[in-house]
Amino acid sequence: MFENREGTRVPSVTLRVREDGAWRDLSTDELFAGRTVVLFSLPGAFTPTCSSAHVPRYEELYDDLAAAGVDEIVCVSVNDSFVMDAWKADQGAERVRFLPDGNGTFTDAMGMLVQKEDLGFGARSWRYSMLVKDGVIERHFVEPDVPGDPFEVSDADTMLTALGGSASADVLLFTKPGCRHCTRAKGALTEAGLGWAEVQTTPRILRALPGPGTTPQVFVDGAYLGGADELVAWLAER
Repeated sequence: MFENREGTRVPSVTLRVREDGAWRDLSTDELFAGRTVVLFSLPGAFTPTCSSAHVPRYEELYDDLAAAGVDEIVCVSVNDSFVMDAWKADQGAERVRFLPDGNGTFTDAMGMLVQKEDLGFGARSWRYSMLVKDGVIERHFVEPDVPGDPFEVSDADTMLTALGGSASADVLLFTKPGCRHCTRAKGALTEAGLGWAEVQTTPRILRALPGPGTTPQVFVDGAYLGGADELVAWLAER
């Protein structure tokens, strides 16, 4: 059983990291002192759940977590700096900081080092997340000690909820080039400070979608909203 370390200080250790093409020592005292940091740790770079869900959602919710008072989001894995840098580039992660714990020093001090020889991984980190304020662990979300790779409580949404925040709406736009109403919809979202995903359509896609065969077609949190007029009205009511 893994220990919940809420109310205790983060272990004081030094990590060997590579920044701007040079090696340097980074102490956890330097990393956490005087700041509010969300740190999440996971079994390995480029592994399925880590790459498809854990990292991307923290990147997506960066602004929401920052609005809730977080100064930095840090991803830790028992991998070396070169691997972590390559993974960060592969993920297109611009705001989450990737921190290598190549020797497992920090992970071991946290009591989260596990053996994954059955997968050929060696020693790796158990999956967890924590909220650290000025070096003290205020919240600690540790995945249940069950076989496999559980991913239930260390996610970004759980952390955001613990901070009293809420995630921005997920907006999807189906558009086509030259559509002035699409431009109007994107302008309204920009003014409201909301991001969106965009898919440029074909006539066949439009026929398969609900509603009229016009663009934009707007979906919010998985539900069909309508076109640009409906989007503007929805934004006005938020």
